[in-house]
Amino acid sequence: MGRLGFGLSVAALFVGGAGAQQRLTVAAFPAVDEMVRAAIPEWTRRHPNVEVKVVSRQLIDHHTAMTTAMSTSFYLPDVMALEVGYVGRFAQGGGLEDLSRPPYDIRRFESRWVPYAFQQATNRKGAVVAVPSDIGPGTLLYRKDILDKAGVAEADLTRSWDSYVAAGVKIKAATGAYLMAHARDMKDIAIRTGVRQGEGLYFDSQSRVLVSTPRFVRAFELARQVRRHKLDARVAAWSNDWSEGFKRGTLATQMSGAWLAGHLSNWLAPDTKGLWRAAQLPEGAWAASGGTFFAIARGAPEASKPLAWELIQLLTLDRDRQLAAFKSQDAFPALVETFDDPFFDKPLPFLGGQPARAMWREATRHIVAVSVHKQDAFADEVINTELDKVLDQGKDIAVALADAQRLLEKRALR
Repeated sequence: MGRLGFGLSVAALFVGGAGAQQRLTVAAFPAVDEMVRAAIPEWTRRHPNVEVKVVSRQLIDHHTAMTTAMSTSFYLPDVMALEVGYVGRFAQGGGLEDLSRPPYDIRRFESRWVPYAFQQATNRKGAVVAVPSDIGPGTLLYRKDILDKAGVAEADLTRSWDSYVAAGVKIKAATGAYLMAHARDMKDIAIRTGVRQGEGLYFDSQSRVLVSTPRFVRAFELARQVRRHKLDARVAAWSNDWSEGFKRGTLATQMSGAWLAGHLSNWLAPDTKGLWRAAQLPEGAWAASGGTFFAIARGAPEASKPLAWELIQLLTLDRDRQLAAFKSQDAFPALVETFDDPFFDKPLPFLGGQPARAMWREATRHIVAVSVHKQDAFADEVINTELDKVLDQGKDIAVALADAQRLLEKRALR
């Protein structure tokens, strides 16, 4: 859908006696919008006089609109979807309802969600500002046919980060295929491994900056190895060149959240069915990438909040709804009680019949929660800029990280 504007009153009550109709507006982005729409029949059965209107924008446009709405208190939806990468900046700003407080009392449900996902929505003050819906356990997707041509086994990819790079050298020499789309991909996963309990990616619980730690040094070194061996295609995720790389077999592997397998199957590269396989990340690493949350803005109409909270519970705590989203949208459920469903053990034809969902389910038990910080998005930009200087200009890694450290220290407590 396009850039639709919200109505003047997102919880407008249409006066008409006993048949009064109330409207609840949900702001979402692609795939999530369909998950919400799929829940509307059940919602209507429970609340025949409450219409649910879904307003959908593209991912970045949606979060830009939500940022504007939060800052101006105009056109706020009753329920907003948030991608995990945006939760931090919303969590620390005080613009979202603290769902740990009455009347929500979300902590009574805490044990029902994957622990790391729940913690991602909890800010440094202990406020819970969003509810996890789907998650992205990290995985390594690879083209088995390309590895076979190069004489590379899955174990060569996963034994260690160094063996992963070495395997990439063999693959490139034998087939011409790149190990990955961009060296940044290596950094993105590597900085998410080895995070200590209570830490964020870039800041600790006291807003101390962490980018000069061994975790970042190692991530930058690995990314530099990839570039020096010319193992990355230098294409950005979600670009046309990225999708073409999957279709044409010029990208041998991709580290991502498990949801990428569904995107490859459904629209990115459906003609490559049966050629892909999935593995756990190299060197026994556990990480997450992506995920969706639902939240209620503090400035949303008070009269609509009880219904908004009930709708969020339907989307996130109802086993049938969570499984339906999993089966239709490949939205890996955050609800633990879905994990015993036989669907997890079914073979995936796109992955050559591999029952990969069971492997991804196991990964969720090992992933450490990464705390969010309001400066995460800015830190991500700073680190990417410094990494580019290392990759493209030969900047020393220690100097690059020290420069990033100084810049982030100026912003950490703002």
